[in-house]
Order: sequence, then C-alpha cells, then structure tokens
Amino acid sequence: MTFESLNLSADIVAAVTELGYTQPTPIQQQSIPFILQGHDLLAGAQTGTGKTAAFALPLLQRLSEQHAEGPRHIRALILTPTRELAAQIDENIRAYAKNISVQSTVIFGGVGMNPQINRIAKGVDILVATPGRLLDLHGQGHVDLSHVEYLVLDEADRMLDMGFIHDVRKVLAVLPEEKQSLLFSATFSDEIKQLANGLLKNPQHIQVTPPNTTVQRISQVICPVGRQQKKAALLHIITSRNWNQVLVFTRTKFGANHVAEFLNKNGVSAMALHGNKSQSARTQALSRFKSGDLRVLVATDIAARGIDIDELPHVVNYEIPNVPEDYVHRIGRTGRAGNEGHAVNLVCLDEEGFMMEIERFTKQEIPVELMPEFGPAEGEVAEPIAMGRQTLWGGAGKPPSREVMAAAAKAARREMMERVNAKKGPKPGHRGRPAAEQTDDGESETDQRPMDASAEGHADAGKPFKRRNRFRAGRGARPPRADNPAQTDGPQARDGQRAKPQGARSGGTGKPQNRQAGGRGKHGGSGDGEASRSRDPILRADAHLVTQTGISLAPAVRGDGGRQPDPMRTSVDSMAQRKRNSYSGNRSGGGNRGGKGAGISPLQHSGLALSGGRRRP
Repeated sequence: MTFESLNLSADIVAAVTELGYTQPTPIQQQSIPFILQGHDLLAGAQTGTGKTAAFALPLLQRLSEQHAEGPRHIRALILTPTRELAAQIDENIRAYAKNISVQSTVIFGGVGMNPQINRIAKGVDILVATPGRLLDLHGQGHVDLSHVEYLVLDEADRMLDMGFIHDVRKVLAVLPEEKQSLLFSATFSDEIKQLANGLLKNPQHIQVTPPNTTVQRISQVICPVGRQQKKAALLHIITSRNWNQVLVFTRTKFGANHVAEFLNKNGVSAMALHGNKSQSARTQALSRFKSGDLRVLVATDIAARGIDIDELPHVVNYEIPNVPEDYVHRIGRTGRAGNEGHAVNLVCLDEEGFMMEIERFTKQEIPVELMPEFGPAEGEVAEPIAMGRQTLWGGAGKPPSREVMAAAAKAARREMMERVNAKKGPKPGHRGRPAAEQTDDGESETDQRPMDASAEGHADAGKPFKRRNRFRAGRGARPPRADNPAQTDGPQARDGQRAKPQGARSGGTGKPQNRQAGGRGKHGGSGDGEASRSRDPILRADAHLVTQTGISLAPAVRGDGGRQPDPMRTSVDSMAQRKRNSYSGNRSGGGNRGGKGAGISPLQHSGLALSGGRRRP
C-alpha cells in the first residue's frame, strides 16, 4: 500500500515522500481512511508507530479541502501532555503542510505568552497545545475555540497519569458539541474508556499494536548492581561499549541532575531533561542530542515523552520505574521504525520487586548479565525508597513494617533538606517542613533514592526475604525478616503521629517552642504564653510592648475582666473578631499548619511577632 492509495492529495504525498516515507505504517493504513470519512476514532498505538502522521495527514487533507476565504480560525485542536511532544507534533505538521495553505502553531508553558498570543492573533487553522497553557490563554480571551471542528487527544493515558484529566475536561466543556474527535492512547484503563465514552460518538476502534509487543522487539538485559555502584556501572557500560546517543532514565529531577553531573565530570557529555529546566534549555538539550553533539541525555519519564528519534539505539534505566507501564514507555523510545533497540536495566536490591512486576506485566523473563565488579556488596539488603512524604517498597517479598517505612521517609526528607541547605544556604527565618514540590509537568522534585531506615533504630529495617535469587548469582539466601520490630519513641512514631523531639528546650514542658506565636503563624502552631494565648489582638500587642519596653498601652480593664470598648474600632472589626474567636482550629499540630487557637492573628500581618512563656497545650 502507498500513500497515494489512501486518497491523500498529491501535495501532501509529495511532502511525505520528501521526508523519506514511501509506505504507510499499519496505524496509518487503518486510521487515515476512517478520519477522511469523518468517523470518530479510538486508536491504540505505542510510540514509534507513526501515529502522528496517522491523524495529521487526514486532518491536513480535510482542512485544505474546506478552506474558506476570510480570517483564519482554529478549526483543529491537538492536545498533548508535554511541551516536547507538542513541539514535535507541530514540527511534523509544518513539514507535512509544506505544499498546502494550512497554518499551525503550538502553545505550551515555560515560555512567554506574548509571542504565542501574537501568532494566534494572526490566524491559524491548527493549534497544538498542552492543557494548562491553553486554559490560561482561553481564560484571558486570547484563544477562540468556538470554531473547532476536529479534536485530537494524543497520548491520553499519559495525560491521565500526569493528573491533567480535570484540565482536559475543562477544555472539552468549551468546545462545540459537533466535532470529529480522535483519541490515541498506548493503554486503555477504565478512566480512558470512561473519557472515550463521554467524548466519542460511535467511534471506530483500532488496535494496531497488541499490548506489550513493544518490549518484545527490543533487546533487554538486567544488570544487578550495588546501590552505591550504579553511577560507576553506568559510566562503564557507556565507555566500554563506546555507546553514543544514550537515553538514561531516572525517577526524579534531582537524580537526573546528579547523574548528568557525574558523567560530565568523567568525560562523557551529558545534559539533564526535566520539568525544572527552562524551555530554552530543554530545546537545546534535545537539539544537541538529536544531532549527535550530546552523547547522553538523562531524563525523567514525563520530560522524555516528546523525544522522537527514529534511530535511538540505547536506553538505560538507571532507576527502575515503580509502574510497569512506564517501563514500556521508556524502552519504547528505542527500536522505532523497524530499527534495533537495546535496553539495559541497572537493578539494585531495592528495585527487585519492581523488576519482577515488570516481567509479569510484559509476560517475559528478561535475561541477566552479571557485572561482578559492580555487584551488590556483601551483606547489602533492600531498603525502602522515599518519594516525598511517602515511601515505596521495591524490594522482593513482604514490605517492612509501617514504622520502618515512616522512618525511611523522615530520614529521606531530612537528608534532602540538608543537601538543599548545603547547596543554597538556609533562608532567614525559614522553619517550614520540607515538602515534595510539583511542577506544571507533574513531576516530583524530591529525591527518591533509598534510605537506610535501620539508622533510625529499627532492627528489622530493610531485612531480606526468602525468594528466588535470579538477581543474586553466587549469593546465599537471605534470612527472614523479624515480624515484631521494637517500638520506640522519637522518629519511629507511627505515621500520622508527631514524634517527640530529641532534646527539648529547657524551661518548658519538653515540647518544642515556637519562634512565632500568637495564633497560627506561618511556621508555628498555637501561641506561647498566657498573654499571647488571649484572643484579643490588642492584649497580645500590649504583651509584646511590655516585654520589649516595660510600658503598657492597653486600654483600661474593668474589674470583671471585660475590656472597655475601643472607640476606634468599627462594628465590622468587632464582627470579624467574633468570627475569629469562634474558630476552634480544625487542623491539628504545629509545623506549617497551626494548631488550635484563635485563628490567624492580625499581629502576624502587621509584623509583630510575640514571644511569650510556655507553649499552649
């Protein structure tokens, strides 16, 4: 079959031929006729199957045939989950539309809005967009979607994984009811099916790539390595095999930066690609990698979704994903368009369980390649992997107790903040608890490397389990884990309870004292001292003045303890005060969220930080 036989115009066929494509792929052969006939479409296709051309070519055909005189309006909308994928699709559409009068543009976050607004104002037929930036510009009145005739949701499964489903539904709500809708997804979860049922009308169903066949056409291998040997093993693999164009995957942005820095220091050109990078830096990294000027690109799962290189030869999973579907997406970056692909998995003991789950999902047993000089150290055991405020157990067998997992999370957050503070220096007056940050791309910024929970005093932390030893050639079976870890105070407190500090300040009740008091401060809980516990802001201010100067400016107080009314206060002030006084504080504890008290103190906003006696119980 040829592109001419698909009833595409001569101008479009000429542009495709000029790009080096002569025969349509299976997804193109099945999708293009249905789209040209005006059917809604639900298509299952993995990356690297040519699905961009499968929807772009027939859309260009129909738009060119129905072109009307006058100003251009957005008639086709293509939604994608990431910036890189959006830019890649727009680049392909421009190439396919080289010989016809159809205009397209792309909008996404991370760059200035004005150039995008100006381009849209000039008139376009096709708009490729990420959901967040599209909603921003539409809300400001710069994007008119009332003329949309065609809608494409590309990589819908990834949109749901990244938490964009609500944004997608908001976009769908402002689109015309009558339109042709096309949904492409590598997998079909219940959420995808629910979305498709509400969007598509009598759709044609296409599944050109059966699930999990991507991994079957790619050469894969498992390399068991020690936890502290991963970087050295990665460097050895790249240099000893003289690999170029290597795509390395990590779970976190911190991990991507760390690996790229290590490789550069050891003579291997590398750059990190993740959501914290500016759009110009991401574009530069991709351009250098595609041209071969950059040897290694270290990326997170989300940022790598837009990488489209037909002849990418090597993928290395530096950190094993905890979601099997992510593994399929990762290695699907190689072995595209009929080319050979190789995937290497550096698996430490903390990730054995992840790898076994991947093998079950892909229905294959991946061969093991031993690297004795980089293998696990004698006595090394699996440990929990911290991810922000939670921990994952990726080891083989039964996970450790809840106390051990909670201790690992605390240790991870503490170590992360120590690294951040050591690099950037502490912010004056900042006492907030560390929290995992998320960017618009949906990525966690927290380091997710495994933490030694045994350092927190648990005798059973990370103890091994009896299982098949396929990843431990030559090593003996590990003893079973103790079932009843010792319960102690401090960091081992049950998750959800506040642990007792190790060394409370003297002169109090043993509880940590707050720097800011008098209500729910930014970093504190309830106020300190009797005066500061008062719900009256004037009394609290007077307590501060007495402490600092010895002078009291409070109004006279009657014998029954009631304060005389302040003539300067209005009835609105009084109502607001009564409303604050009626608040009993539903949120618990100290730290970033204040505990029980009189609501937000107006003194905090006026710059008066009260100091007092003992902490309010």
